[in-house]
Amino acid sequence: MKKAAKMIQNHLFLVIVSMLIITPVIWVFANSVKSSAEILLEPLSLPKQFTFDNYIRAWSEAGFGTGFINSVIVTLISVTLIVVVSAMAAYVLSRKKFRFRVAIQNTFLMGLMLPTFLAMAPLFLLMNDLNLVNTFHGLIMVYIAYSLSFTIFMLIAFFNHIPHSLEEAAIIDGCGPFTLFWKVMFPLAKPGLISAAIFNFVGIWNEYILALILINEEQFKTLPLKLANIMMVQQYHTDWGALYAGLVMSFIPVTIFYLIFQKRLIEGSTAGSVKE
Repeated sequence: MKKAAKMIQNHLFLVIVSMLIITPVIWVFANSVKSSAEILLEPLSLPKQFTFDNYIRAWSEAGFGTGFINSVIVTLISVTLIVVVSAMAAYVLSRKKFRFRVAIQNTFLMGLMLPTFLAMAPLFLLMNDLNLVNTFHGLIMVYIAYSLSFTIFMLIAFFNHIPHSLEEAAIIDGCGPFTLFWKVMFPLAKPGLISAAIFNFVGIWNEYILALILINEEQFKTLPLKLANIMMVQQYHTDWGALYAGLVMSFIPVTIFYLIFQKRLIEGSTAGSVKE
């Protein structure tokens, strides 16, 4: 009896938490298909008449189309390079024993302790001196640098739990270091790599501060910067429909990306249970 009551209590708690999470999302989507007048008159009601003019206006007039494409380019390139570079570094730090290995790991650990805000001023001055302000490759380089520490430590933990016997069998079969990593270890690490890719994708897609510091030309602005532009415009012109439409367009790609790789994310998160 107590077990059944506890189960009901747990399910009720989960339902309440789910409603708290889902309700704001439904509210934003509902307002994104309302007219501006209906949003102001009945902001909490469901739409009486659906209109997609807000999406058209946000995509074209507010520059969301350009921001969306820029975010896709920056995010995909950044995530790909972060995962590949971090996988190589994590493999070496996990499987190879050499001098200064611990010192190198501690160096990456210090990178996790450095708040982003402390590096804002020197970062901008450095990137400006290198003529990397208002460039995609400059922003991508910064995203990679900021994400390496977390991703490397995440993948080190994963590589530590891959059985050494698989690596030894590949070496006996004649695999060299390059083939061993790319043909054996890299595919085995796929669940962990996908988990790292998801975390980095969400973080970079929604990143605002670094993009704000390094990008000020409209043609290079990413989606969060375009969304901030719409919010600033609200001080002078009330176009709440475009704002809500922009919010929907900003979280849909992340949601789709997560739903596609949800199973892999769970596999990567439970990879520590693998034993040799």
